[in-house]
Amino acid sequence: MQHVLIIHEVEAYRAWKAIFDQAADLRKRAGEISYQLLRYDNDANKIIHFSEWASLDKARRFFESPELAEIRRQAGVKAPDFIYLQEIERGVL
Repeated sequence: MQHVLIIHEVEAYRAWKAIFDQAADLRKRAGEISYQLLRYDNDANKIIHFSEWASLDKARRFFESPELAEIRRQAGVKAPDFIYLQEIERGVL
């Protein structure tokens, strides 16, 4: 499995979330399979987007595209960190 972990601060969560939801089809076509959204417990505008992708190459092309950079700007995203990950193990305790 390939995953992307994005850590970013947004200007306003509700405004960001509306744009995030509008981009669902765009993300799916780009290769996103599933996602989780998390936030810092003490700051609702610090968001973690953890997602599973068909391939890391597709994820990189999507996240590094000029089109997505503009969407992030419109959504009020501040300096996102992208971490591309390959799963090596999964378990349940």
